[in-house]
Amino acid sequence: MSLTLTSLGGAGTVTGSRHLLEYKGQRLLIDCGLFQGYKALRERNWAAFPIDPKSIDAIVLTHAHIDHSGYLPKLVREGYRGPVYCSSATKDLCEILLRDSAYINERDAERANRYRYTKHKHAEPLYTVADAELALKQLAPIDFHQDVHLAIGADIHLRRAGHILGASTVEVRWGGKTIVFSGDLGRYGDPFMFDPEPVTAADYVVVESTYGNRTHPKIDPMEQLGEVIDRTVKRGGTVIIPSFAVGRAQLILYHIWMLKKAGRFESVPIYLDSPMAINATELLCAHLEDHRFARQVCEETCAIASYARDVEDSKAITSNSMPKVVIAASGMVTGGRVLHHVQAFGGDQKNTLLFAGYQAGGTRGDKILKGASKIKMFGQDIRIGAEVTSLPALSAHADADELMSWLGEFETQPTRAFIVHGEPDASDALSTRIEDELGWRSDVVAIDKSYDLGGSD
Repeated sequence: MSLTLTSLGGAGTVTGSRHLLEYKGQRLLIDCGLFQGYKALRERNWAAFPIDPKSIDAIVLTHAHIDHSGYLPKLVREGYRGPVYCSSATKDLCEILLRDSAYINERDAERANRYRYTKHKHAEPLYTVADAELALKQLAPIDFHQDVHLAIGADIHLRRAGHILGASTVEVRWGGKTIVFSGDLGRYGDPFMFDPEPVTAADYVVVESTYGNRTHPKIDPMEQLGEVIDRTVKRGGTVIIPSFAVGRAQLILYHIWMLKKAGRFESVPIYLDSPMAINATELLCAHLEDHRFARQVCEETCAIASYARDVEDSKAITSNSMPKVVIAASGMVTGGRVLHHVQAFGGDQKNTLLFAGYQAGGTRGDKILKGASKIKMFGQDIRIGAEVTSLPALSAHADADELMSWLGEFETQPTRAFIVHGEPDASDALSTRIEDELGWRSDVVAIDKSYDLGGSD
């Protein structure tokens, strides 16, 4: 019986990563993410999982971001009872992110029912905090650079991928074949995270393609950030930065700390308004082995902002008309406290909405960046009149050249590369480069299609 690969998500889109390996009737799932962005994608979260969750034997997470881990509570509620292997930092971050995701699901359903902006008779959360707590009990942390033998007969091996705390590439050896999953690869030379570690051999490579058709601008993101804050403050405005709570928020704080050390906008207050980001920031010092920051840099970076830990703190920020910088989740304006700040500050031209990460198609962040004059939030239209700009150089995703650099570390040619986790244009572009520059066979993965990887007894 052959080893097969089927992507149940993260194919044709940058969200919902769920890649299934099957061999001799046993199943291993790599990542278990939520779909985000367009309505048609989000609705897939509510559909029945394509296979019986009880039939999955084990799960491995590449990292903690919700588009790679956020479906776990629902899968557990539907019957999955096996282990969820991941790095130690990924486990710690999942304890923050999954609880927060469940809380937001519960709160959004409650608000929809209270203010009657749901189309359903009674809105229900996708999953609850109780579901998340059950899922967290199944997390099984493993060390980097260690071979771990699973009960199904597969061996797995994690290497650092950069990107965020705990992010890993996953090597699976099963049925006589070696398959490497890139997860989300980070940047080379990033001031915060280590470079993605090389992999030198595999029969198959499953590689992300978020930025497969473009490169990041060769500019200093710290200087660009400083310029945005300077000009906004000079006109009496506030900078709102929708930020991914894990990774991006901490890098932004680091750049602001460096700018303030250099004497820039010293009197301008900085607020971190996301309980999830606050908790993730405090994890930096607990995982010094996973990033480049020395303890002192870590501590001073964490201390640069005032933390809004509760709702009253957050409300105080929105009622304050003085110039300031507010970093709040979520990074694509899909939920969280940033919604209230966009509502409060997004309509005034003296303010700035500064995006510091990838905006999946169909998200509010994507619509704002594309020039929308209003967006729908809380069942009403919210006007956008503020300056809107972005910092693509701050991305935590490898760009096309960096993806090719990582692939170029392979010393033996894989039988085939599978391209996932990208919009169609990006995936096609990366696949073409792999074939032209490396001479490998490369295929863009189709959703729910099974690929025969061979295998032996």
